[in-house]
Amino acid sequence: MADVSNQGVEIRVATAEDVHLIHTGLLSIARHLDAEGKVTATPEDLRKHGFGPQPAFMVLLAEIDREFAGMCLFFQSFSTWRGQKGAYIQDIVVEERFRGAGIGVALLRHTAAHVHAGGGTYLRLSVDAKNVSAQHFYERMGLAWSEQERIHAAYGETFEALAGQHESGV
Repeated sequence: MADVSNQGVEIRVATAEDVHLIHTGLLSIARHLDAEGKVTATPEDLRKHGFGPQPAFMVLLAEIDREFAGMCLFFQSFSTWRGQKGAYIQDIVVEERFRGAGIGVALLRHTAAHVHAGGGTYLRLSVDAKNVSAQHFYERMGLAWSEQERIHAAYGETFEALAGQHESGV
């Protein structure tokens, strides 16, 4: 496919009316990873948490001729060691028929510019260990893999216990 610079790609900030497109993008990532059954978020969850009085995230949508081509979902972050604002990219996806056309590059650059305009100085993200194509893409874009860090997470019962819902006596 040709470079998007010749195709009229438009990148814009998503609105609440775009929650179905965002949800479709998330399902596309899950399908790519053969993990579609793991997505429990609904379009209404996205509307509630992304477009209310205190949005938890922001999305940039890429469109070609008003057709969904991809998206980048991110949220503000703060580095205590750097003492600076930045953003964490939670999800970035390009529709399969537009892959190789520069949409991912455009989304990453627009996200960086948006974060920079808001005073941010960095981007962070994690990538599924099985998603080798995404890993190669990020490396080509100059994002370094941090060998010094590991992501840890608490979900479900573990999170509830940490939140004091199952008193541990600690």
